[in-house]
Amino acid sequence: MLFIEYPKCSTCKKAKKWLDDRGLDYTDRHIVEENPSAEELKAWHEKSGLPLKRFFNTSGMRYRELGLKDKLKDMSEEEQYELLSTDGMLVKRPILVYDNGVLVGFKEKEWEETL
Repeated sequence: MLFIEYPKCSTCKKAKKWLDDRGLDYTDRHIVEENPSAEELKAWHEKSGLPLKRFFNTSGMRYRELGLKDKLKDMSEEEQYELLSTDGMLVKRPILVYDNGVLVGFKEKEWEETL
C-alpha cells in the first residue's frame, strides 16, 4: 500500500497510527516533497470511484486563496488533475492506495470496512 500524507496533519497522524496499530505494511510518501503527478491523480481518481472534487483539500488555505470553490465547475478533469499536481497542499490527505482501490481522507469506519 502507498500512504500519502502531510506529516504535520493531525488526520494523517491518526491514519498512520491506525495502520501501525493493525500491523499493516505501507510505503510512506510526503505529499509536498513528492507531490502526486497528474497521471497518478487520474489513475487514483478512476480507481477510487469517487468524485474528483473529493481529491481537493477544500478546507485548505491554498484552495481558498485560489477561489477554487467557484472555479472548479468550469474546469475540465484534465485541468483539475494538472492543478492538483502543482501543489501538494491542494490535495486531500491522507490518500491510501491499495490493490483494489483508493481511500481519500481518513474515516476510521470506512478504513475498517475496506481494509
